[in-house]
Amino acid sequence: MTPAGRRPPAERLALPGVLTAAQIDATVAGIAAGQRDDGAIPWFRGHHLDPWDHVEAAMALDTAGEHGRAEAAYRWLAEHQNPDGSWYAAYADGDHRAPTDRARETNFTAYVAVGVWHHYLSTGDDAFLDRMWPVVYAAVEFVLQLQQPGGQIGWKREADGTAVTDALLTGSSSIHQALRCALAIAEHREEPQPDWELAAGLLAHAIRRHPERFLDKGHYSMDWYYPVLGGALTGDEAAARLAADWDRFVVPGLGVRCVVPNPWVTGGESCELALALWAVGQSDHAVEILRWIQHLRADDGMYWTGYVYEDDAIWPEERTTWTAGSLLLAVAALGGDEATTAVFGGERLPRGLEPDCRC
Repeated sequence: MTPAGRRPPAERLALPGVLTAAQIDATVAGIAAGQRDDGAIPWFRGHHLDPWDHVEAAMALDTAGEHGRAEAAYRWLAEHQNPDGSWYAAYADGDHRAPTDRARETNFTAYVAVGVWHHYLSTGDDAFLDRMWPVVYAAVEFVLQLQQPGGQIGWKREADGTAVTDALLTGSSSIHQALRCALAIAEHREEPQPDWELAAGLLAHAIRRHPERFLDKGHYSMDWYYPVLGGALTGDEAAARLAADWDRFVVPGLGVRCVVPNPWVTGGESCELALALWAVGQSDHAVEILRWIQHLRADDGMYWTGYVYEDDAIWPEERTTWTAGSLLLAVAALGGDEATTAVFGGERLPRGLEPDCRC
C-alpha cells in the first residue's frame, strides 16, 4: 500500500479481464520511455510531436501517478508556446527548434486546457494552475479568434497566417471539451470569462443542431463518436448517435474502424469510443471494446496503431505514446479515477451559455 493507504496507481487502473497491474506498469513505462528529457512526448522517439497527442500522453501519465513527468510535459508547452497562444502542428522528435508543420491547429492548441485541469484535479497543485493559467488563457484566445458566426471553430491558421475557416466536427467537439475545462479553471480562479461561456454554448449548439456547418467527414469514426466524447451530446441523444452507426464502424472482436470502407481497426479510435461509451453509461460495451483491442498489444506493453484485418497485417508498424495513453485514460475512467471522470464525464464542468434560438 502507499503511505496514504491507497492502492498503487497500477493496481487502481487494472481492469479485470482486460489488463493486470503488471501490464499497466509496462504500458506506463513505455510512454515514459518515449518522453524526452525536456518533457516533450513525441509519438515515439524519432517521430514527430503534435500538441494534442502530447497532452493525451501527459494525462495518461497522471492517471498512473507519474505527476512529475506529466508536469514536465506541460512545462514544455509553457516554454514553447507561440506569441499568439498557439503551438505548431508538428515538431521533429519533440524538438521545439525543429517544427515540421508550421500550421497552427485550433483543436491542437485548445487541448492544453483539458490536460491542465486534469493535472490539477490529479494533484491539487494550485501553484501549477497559477503557472499554467496564462498559457491556457492565451491558447483559448487564439482558438476563439477562429470561431465563426455559426459557432463552429475554423480548423487552423496556415504557416503564413491565413485563417482556414472550414470547421471539422471532430476538432470542434474536442474544442468544446477544452472550453469547458478552461471555464472550470477560470471559475476555480474566480476570474469569470463571459466571452468563453458564450463561445462554448454557441459551439455546443452548432455541434448538436447544425451538421451543415462542418466539413463532411462522416466516413471517419471520430466524427461519429466525438460529439459524445467532447460532451456536446449527452443522455439519450448521445446513446442514439452511438447506436445509429455502431454496425458501420465497429468490427466485433477486433475494434473500431478508423475510416469506412477500409478494413482497418485502430487502437486510438477504439479507446476513445470506449471512453464515449463509458460517458453514456455503457461501461459493459466499453470494457468489451478494450478487451478486443488487446490483439494490438506488443511485448513491451505498448500498442500498435492499427490492424488491417483483410490482410492479417499490423499497419503502420509503429507503437505510439498516444495510443497507449488513450488506453490508460479509458481504463482510468472505467476504474473511477476522479480526475479522468471529471474531464470526460463532464457533469461538473461549466456548460457555457447556449444561444436563445430554436434553430
